[in-house]
Amino acid sequence: MLTKVAHLLPAELTALLERMPEAAKQELEEIRIREHRPLEIVSGGRSWFAEDDGTLTAQPQLAYKPSHNLCRKLLEKLTNHSLYAMEEELKRGFITVAGGHRIGLAGRTVLEGGSVRAIRDIGGFNVRIAREVIGAADRLLPKLADRPKRNIASTLLIAPPRMGKTTLLRDLARSVSAGLWGSAEMAHWPGRKVGIVDERSEIAASVRGVPTFDVGPRTDVMDACPKAEGMMMLLRSMSPEVLMADEIGRAEDVQAIREAGHAGVAVVVTAHAHNLDDARGRPILRALLEEGMFQFAVVLSRGTGTGFLTSVIPLRGAAAGIPAAREPTARGNLAGSAAAGDKGLRGEEPGAYG
Repeated sequence: MLTKVAHLLPAELTALLERMPEAAKQELEEIRIREHRPLEIVSGGRSWFAEDDGTLTAQPQLAYKPSHNLCRKLLEKLTNHSLYAMEEELKRGFITVAGGHRIGLAGRTVLEGGSVRAIRDIGGFNVRIAREVIGAADRLLPKLADRPKRNIASTLLIAPPRMGKTTLLRDLARSVSAGLWGSAEMAHWPGRKVGIVDERSEIAASVRGVPTFDVGPRTDVMDACPKAEGMMMLLRSMSPEVLMADEIGRAEDVQAIREAGHAGVAVVVTAHAHNLDDARGRPILRALLEEGMFQFAVVLSRGTGTGFLTSVIPLRGAAAGIPAAREPTARGNLAGSAAAGDKGLRGEEPGAYG
C-alpha cells in the first residue's frame, strides 16, 4: 500500500517508510505526520510509531519526529506548490488526491464571519490510503435484496471511521450496476442504473470526471459535489434506480434522501456511528430511521486482528426504525491484509451470508 502514496511524500520520509517491515507496508492504512512530534503509522488495524530506521514501536519517545522543513515539503507536494489554488479544499480540512487517497489537515484556522475561511500554519497531516477490494460486497448483497423490485433495498451502512464503509459502498455500486447479485436466485436480475454522489472523490476516485475505481458499467458519478445537491441533480438528469453517497449527516441530506425514496429510488448511504443506537442518537439519522427510509442497517466493527464483524439488521421502517430481527453476526476481511484474502466480508462461519 505504501507504493500507492509514496509519490505524495518527501523523499526522506518515503525512504524511512520503505525500511518498515514488509507486512506493515502491505497493510498500511494511515500515515500520521505531526510537526516535531512522533511519526505514527496505522497498519493492520494497529497504531505504531516509526523510528528513524523504520522499526515500529509502541513507545512514542523512540519515534522519528518530522521537522518543520519536511512538513513544508509535504504541503507543497500535496498542493502542487500552489496553496492559493487549493484554498477551497484546504478550508474543508482535507485534500483528496488521484487514487481516492485523502489527506486530513490540522493547524490554525482563519475565520471570516464566524466561519472557517482557510487553514494556516498546517502542522498535522493524516494520509489515508484508499483501497479497492473487488468482491468486498459479494456475501452481503444477497442479504440486502428488495425482491419485489429486483433491486438492492435502501440501506444505511454504519461504522466508526476506518472500518471500510467506503470500500464496501464502492463494491456494492460495482455489483449492483453490473448485475452481479451474488445469488443463484437473483442471477437473472438485471443490473441497475446507479448514481454516486462522491463529495470527497473517495468512492470512485475520479480524475477529470472519469472514475479510476471500478464502480460498474451503469454507474454515473457526480464528483466533488455536495451530497444533497448532487442527489437532486442525478434524480433530475440521470434517472438512477439506486443512489449512493458517503457520510451523510446534514439536514439537507435528509430532504434529498426523502425525495429519492418517495420517487421510488433505492438509497444506500454511509454514516459515522458505532451501532444502531448511536445512529438513532444523531437527530439527522433518527429522522430517516423513524420515517422508514431504510429497509436495512449494516453495522461494521473491528474484530480481532484485521477481521471485521458485520451485522445486517432488518428495520421496521415507519414503525420507528426499530430492528425487527437481528441477523447472525458474521466475520470478514473487508480491508484486511493480503494474507487474509481480498474478497472482503468473506463469511468465516459457513452459511453466514448464504
